Amino acid sequence: MKRILVTGGAGFVGSHLCERLLKEGNEIICLDNFFTGSKSNIEHLMDHHYFELVRHDITNEYMAEVDEIYNMACPASPVHYQYNPIKTVKTSVMGAINMLGLAKRVKAKILQASTSEVYGDPTVHPQPESYWGNVNPIGLRSCYDEGKRCAETLFMDYHNQNDVQIKIIRIFNTYGPRMHPQDGRVVSNFIVQALKGESITVFGDGKQTRSFQYVDDLVEGTIRMMNSRDEFSGPVNIGNPNEFTMLELAQEVIDLTNSRSQITFLPLPKDDPKQRQPDISLAKKELNGWEPKIQLREGLEKTIGYFDSLLNQ
Repeated sequence: MKRILVTGGAGFVGSHLCERLLKEGNEIICLDNFFTGSKSNIEHLMDHHYFELVRHDITNEYMAEVDEIYNMACPASPVHYQYNPIKTVKTSVMGAINMLGLAKRVKAKILQASTSEVYGDPTVHPQPESYWGNVNPIGLRSCYDEGKRCAETLFMDYHNQNDVQIKIIRIFNTYGPRMHPQDGRVVSNFIVQALKGESITVFGDGKQTRSFQYVDDLVEGTIRMMNSRDEFSGPVNIGNPNEFTMLELAQEVIDLTNSRSQITFLPLPKDDPKQRQPDISLAKKELNGWEPKIQLREGLEKTIGYFDSLLNQ
């Protein structure tokens, strides 16, 4: 049994990760300040003998004897990370420093949940890990993009200077049950609008693309990365390479919900990437052949079921 700390453990992705790690027979400390996380996401785990919930903000130091740390804490949707951009940067940078300091002290292995946003509005397509990105350092999204880029720098420096055992994953668009209904992300937006019979709002001409990964595939890839060979630190892309336009996604959601919603168009937000698709050849090579198993239609059906029950409570 390993003692594992999951920061942001009550969040959308963090709660699925806690659940999976518990099922595998580990002891879990779930750390969350509940800015975007929710107790309802981990309520079903509270009675588990090896699950501990701690309300804590990782911009402050935290001490615990642990074997592994999954650093998942940071608001990840534009609505939430732009609400308090200074706090977003602090969470990424000071949070990384605090968690890396803990890993150094207790000799724990630590994984950083980075993001495809480090590639910015990419000029290379699809995006391999070797691509350095095209990021506006003073734009609306830079608090998140540059915060995560700096966190990657800190992880590599702690590894090179202090021999901390690190792992870095770059997460591409992920969706599934326990997403926040008002998080502003495109999948949750479209599903909630369709279920309510409201207009589905597409930004720009709807021809910009994204690659959508179901949360179970992300959790599988994340755990495989933590357990990968010691010499491999990453970064590694974890995402689904199947690419869809916003219009294709909107039509799929309308079909699956039998909605009468119409599509309306709004101006494209500043610095919004026009293309996003992971090159996952490195993940396949290093993570025992990992690749996404759940494709868009199946994943959307599960997610629509979740939102439908949530809206009808």
